[in-house]
Amino acid sequence: MAEILFFHLQSRPLEQVLPTILDRALSRGQKVVVEVSSQERLSAIDDHLWTYSDESFLPHVTAMEADAAQNPVVVTTQGHNPNAAQVRICADGVRIPDAMQDYERVVLIFDGDDPEALTAAREDWKKARASGHAASYWQQDEAGRWEKKA
Repeated sequence: MAEILFFHLQSRPLEQVLPTILDRALSRGQKVVVEVSSQERLSAIDDHLWTYSDESFLPHVTAMEADAAQNPVVVTTQGHNPNAAQVRICADGVRIPDAMQDYERVVLIFDGDDPEALTAAREDWKKARASGHAASYWQQDEAGRWEKKA
């Protein structure tokens, strides 16, 4: 069963937290697929991952590239798993997948200032718990640190 992590953004946007989450997964030797809701967001996230830090490098591609299957991080707008990732990150309004058996971990990152995102995350929380998955809920404090709430 996949472990489901819910990350409630409050003080920092997706662009600031995603690189850290990706770095941690890569340091554990896991491949990651990141699903976002639109081509525009895919392009923005792709660009950001190349430029977010002068001291760091996150190897990644978009799912449209021919070598996606060989890369440790793939950014996509679709519900597929092009690089046989163990970790799936659902961001920018994307819901957790129905088929979670392909993943060790599913991470839902949602905007705490968006009422629709909060409602969707609550529904996904109920779905994850009802299906027997281990689920945890993390919320940012004012300094941007993660606090486990459930």
